[in-house]
Amino acid sequence: MAEQNNPMSNSQTLVINKPDFDYVTIDQTDGNASVVKFQLMNPSITTGDVLVVLDGSDVIFHGMIGRVEDGWATAADKTGSSLEVTFPSEIDI
Repeated sequence: MAEQNNPMSNSQTLVINKPDFDYVTIDQTDGNASVVKFQLMNPSITTGDVLVVLDGSDVIFHGMIGRVEDGWATAADKTGSSLEVTFPSEIDI
């Protein structure tokens, strides 16, 4: 019988309310931001953690953080995002 590998996960979830979320759209799908870059204010958040953006009680972005570098993070939600597309001039990166 094969052994099952069940490692413990140490992932965290970063929850941000839409009015407090400043980001730049890196990629879009169906008119919604599917990959975003944002300034990371919490140094304990790392690659592999999850970003959730809320609009009231609605989840409008839910994606894995794939890159953290120089105080900035990138997260992707390729299928369920309803976050508006932004342009680089809307945030100082």
